[in-house]
Amino acid sequence: MKEHQIRRVLFAFAISVLSAVSFNAAAQTLDEVLGVRATTTVDGRKSQMKIDSLTDDTRDLLSQYKQVMKIVDGLRVYNQQQERLIRNQNEEMGKLNQSIDNVSLVERQITPLIERMIVNLEKFIELDQPFLISERRERIAFLKETLNRADVAVSEKFSQVMQAYQVENTYGSTIDVYTDVIEIEGVERQVDILKWGRVSLSFQTPDAAVAGTWDRDQKQWVVLGDEFNAGIRDGLRIARKTQTANIVKLPVAAPGE
Repeated sequence: MKEHQIRRVLFAFAISVLSAVSFNAAAQTLDEVLGVRATTTVDGRKSQMKIDSLTDDTRDLLSQYKQVMKIVDGLRVYNQQQERLIRNQNEEMGKLNQSIDNVSLVERQITPLIERMIVNLEKFIELDQPFLISERRERIAFLKETLNRADVAVSEKFSQVMQAYQVENTYGSTIDVYTDVIEIEGVERQVDILKWGRVSLSFQTPDAAVAGTWDRDQKQWVVLGDEFNAGIRDGLRIARKTQTANIVKLPVAAPGE
């Protein structure tokens, strides 16, 4: 074989070898590139998953933060209200302490007042017409006993005295009838007594034979003439509600000096 033919064959072989080497290198490079891209894709997916997870965590934290801030705002308003309430309570405590001091002072002053009121009421009853005298004297005795009791509050004592005054006040505008034993001309007799307010205080025996009235000047019961028997009898019936109200003739003391 000639020399130039041998060179051609060697050149063609060299080119084929180089082509094979280049193809293999290119294939290897492509595989490396694809591998890197796949790795990058996987890493990117993992990074995206981490980002999504962090985003969810951040969103949850933000929601929790907003909820906590609402609670904090509510507590701030509540604390402000409690501070105002405490200030008002302190002011009320100061007023109560002042009131307690005043009550102690009033209590020291009101007890002698109650005692004077009982004494004056007792004098009034003894000077007044002697109707329901036993009941009224028992009321005075009860007030005196209550005044000396340590287990009864001063307010209750004062209330009882005021009730007694109120009862005495109502006697002036009510009509009452009751049975009692009185002394008539030195003799004790059972009679029906008619109290017509504080205008007239009369009596009549059960048989309507004797009638009379209380004489304020003589401070005793006196017998009247027969002209008052019918009027007192009708007054007793009206007080007992066995007869309709009507004009009645009753003995009334003339006004004096």
